[in-house]
Amino acid sequence: MSSPTSGASRIEVAVIGAGIIGACIAHQLTRRGAAVTLVDRDEPGMGCSYGNSGAISESSVTPMAMPGVLASIPGMLADPRGPLYLPPGYLPRAAPWLARFVASTRADRIDAAAASLAAFHAGAVEKHVALTRELGIPEILAQRGHLHLYPGQESLDKDAGAWSMRKRFGFVFEQLDRAGIMALEPQVGPRYQIGMFLADHATVLNPFRYVRAIVKAATDGGARMVRQDASLITPLAGGRWQVQFDTRPQQFDQVVVAAGAWSRRLLDPLGVRLHLESQRGYHVQFQGGPTVVSRTVVLADRKVFVTPMEGGIRAGGTVEIGGLSRPPNPKRAELLAQIARETFAGLDKVESTQWMGHRPCMPDTVPVVGAASGNPGLWVATGHGHLGMTDSISTAERIADGVLQAVH
Repeated sequence: MSSPTSGASRIEVAVIGAGIIGACIAHQLTRRGAAVTLVDRDEPGMGCSYGNSGAISESSVTPMAMPGVLASIPGMLADPRGPLYLPPGYLPRAAPWLARFVASTRADRIDAAAASLAAFHAGAVEKHVALTRELGIPEILAQRGHLHLYPGQESLDKDAGAWSMRKRFGFVFEQLDRAGIMALEPQVGPRYQIGMFLADHATVLNPFRYVRAIVKAATDGGARMVRQDASLITPLAGGRWQVQFDTRPQQFDQVVVAAGAWSRRLLDPLGVRLHLESQRGYHVQFQGGPTVVSRTVVLADRKVFVTPMEGGIRAGGTVEIGGLSRPPNPKRAELLAQIARETFAGLDKVESTQWMGHRPCMPDTVPVVGAASGNPGLWVATGHGHLGMTDSISTAERIADGVLQAVH
């Protein structure tokens, strides 16, 4: 790809956050000739991306704020073992976000959110196929589809709105009976009698390795990786920006904030208000043991994703709205392990590890990607929730288009 700039005139861009979103943005900008500095206090991919379930799910167009979900929230919030949990002490902090979540269940807002999500997701599998091949790691992407499982018709009926919306946006799926489930995934326990199969979906088998490969491609292409905390962004005269690192400040032409759930601490002082909340997600990874699934399997009634990973089987899911500072709740991860063991035989004696990460979520489920209003040269890419892996490349393309068009 030809460079839009060259030599000393190259646009200097800071990308803050080296998860899957920031890594893809740095890679895309570097390929297009920008001088990129990728900044993160941790090793690339060690945040939310590390524990991602790896699903590339183009059909996930249904926002979280659906009427059926709204009706079930009181019961879920009261159940520490439910798929959605809010510690009682955090309710006052979460109330404004929850109020906007409730407002997002209006029919017109649901339709608008679904259309936005469909646009973000478009071509995601094809784009990840191309990127993994470019990086020389095509084996990291499994194109075996996604299988959603339900105990019976009543359970499936609760998700009728989501499947209807998928169909409306042109996604193709097949309903399976128990025999059809067993033909695809013979280790699934007897609880599940109905399956919905999306054959064209994919799974990243090691999200952490994927992020590291993307960052390596960016740095091989000339990007600079800085392992420091970016604590403050300040506008300067002449339209440039200053980013305060641990050791010293540095100036840039453009700044992209892709710091996930931590983005608000950089944006709030600049008057950029995002209704962003951390949805704390957990996973349990079974180290070795039997390969009980060969593709992404969604236990739909329990909101749990079970996925094959290079290091074993990963069971991820649940939503805990508890902020950025509370320590992980091991009971949430233990619940995932219990559900996986109940569903798949052979995991009882397999050692496992636990993980918790912060998914950056907007009340309407739609990520915030683009120019920060009133702040020329400042860009935002956050709020992807459960779909950061799916939307990472399209987000990078949008940001790179905007950044490079802004300087011409």
